[in-house]
Amino acid sequence: MKRVLIVDDSKQVRERLISLLSDYPEIRIVGQAGNGREALDALDEQQPDTVILDIRLPGRNGIQVLGDIKTARPEITVIMITNYDFEQYRKQCMQLGADHFFNKTLEFEKVIDVLVR
Repeated sequence: MKRVLIVDDSKQVRERLISLLSDYPEIRIVGQAGNGREALDALDEQQPDTVILDIRLPGRNGIQVLGDIKTARPEITVIMITNYDFEQYRKQCMQLGADHFFNKTLEFEKVIDVLVR
């Protein structure tokens, strides 16, 4: 079973992901966070093996949080999701160890594909 932490500043996006992923018995949502600090706290408390992470977050942004995650626990799969699908963001995230990088508007469903395959 994949233990998933969802990190996005939009409650609507978090709820949409939870709704989409709750249909899959092999996925367990272990927590959610709306900012970088909450994400890092939840990482320690919930012990996810996968984090779905937005780039734009209040406080520590998603790129900084990605670096923190991959430094502390490189085995965690990190799926970046963003409405800011700029090449420089994609490149920076991949250099920091992101496993996937998806545009929320165009590739939202790919998150499911990654988690259930």
